[in-house]
Amino acid sequence: RAYLYPPTANSLAVDTVPLRDAALRINLDVTFHRMGCAIVTLDAMDVTGNAHLDVAHSVYKRRLDARGEPIAQAERHALGGSMHDGDGRAREALNEEGEGEDKCGSCYGAEEREGDCCNTCEDVREAYRRKGWAFKNADSMVQCAREGFTAKLHAQEGEGCRVSGYLDVNRVAGNFHFAPGKAFDRGGVHVHDLQPFDTYDFDTSHTVHSLSFGEKYPGAQNPLDAEVVQMPALTPTGMYSYFLKVVPTEYEDKAGRVIDSNQFSFTRHYRAMKSIMGGGVPGVFFFYDLSPLRVHYVEERRSALHFLTSVLAILGGVFTVSGMVDGMVYHGSKAIAKKME
Repeated sequence: RAYLYPPTANSLAVDTVPLRDAALRINLDVTFHRMGCAIVTLDAMDVTGNAHLDVAHSVYKRRLDARGEPIAQAERHALGGSMHDGDGRAREALNEEGEGEDKCGSCYGAEEREGDCCNTCEDVREAYRRKGWAFKNADSMVQCAREGFTAKLHAQEGEGCRVSGYLDVNRVAGNFHFAPGKAFDRGGVHVHDLQPFDTYDFDTSHTVHSLSFGEKYPGAQNPLDAEVVQMPALTPTGMYSYFLKVVPTEYEDKAGRVIDSNQFSFTRHYRAMKSIMGGGVPGVFFFYDLSPLRVHYVEERRSALHFLTSVLAILGGVFTVSGMVDGMVYHGSKAIAKKME
């Protein structure tokens, strides 16, 4: 076994590997049991000021019913994808109504430049986000009323949502979080627009199926895998925060192949919110920071000669012990036979 599955030696040193300019990959798979996909958004930001609002690349959402089963005929949607799919249908509707592709819809005062058009509800929401305005009274906007924006939200009440995929972020401290509503910056402050959901209770009960940083390596253990969190029945709305310490890790197998990855430890905290207007944003937050230390694992190489020598030594030991036992039995039986005479 020691030859087929060689042990690993580990060492710890200050991280001087020049990888700080490389991206840090975050692999995630999280289910929200009582928040629909139309509500949940994923945002990421770091200490350098880079923000990825309503991340859409390489992350997907799947609608779930109240029992946690995928809804029949539902497709996997990129984050924000249901809105973009709606945009396509809305543009087709515009053409069918004879308004043509040159039709310029109103942005309701949120235009950045003269001549800007908002032909879909998502265009209006995005224009409001850039302005830092709250998006409310969606039914009073022609585009949103035509697409049934409010009806879509109500249709997903009681549903859950499974979010999976990966993010590539800067290799510096930062956070990513799941929260309701479109995100935007207002005076340098990260804000979520909760106006369309002011009648909702946000139950942030969730299951972390898997969460890892970087490529998987042999023996890797991610402490948050299969983490199930149920919010208190009396205060299901709140901020559930994970604080992660990410340790750069290098694994070198016996063939000399090196895997650059990470492992992490975590603590958590929950702050209940009586009202979404009482300060803070309900959701699940992951704050991560990188350790200045690096762990290096090396598979110990065992040659065939070493294996053969070990086998011969074991066989020699077996023969020696069996000879000793045989001698003891022989001399013991002889002594007993003498006494009996």
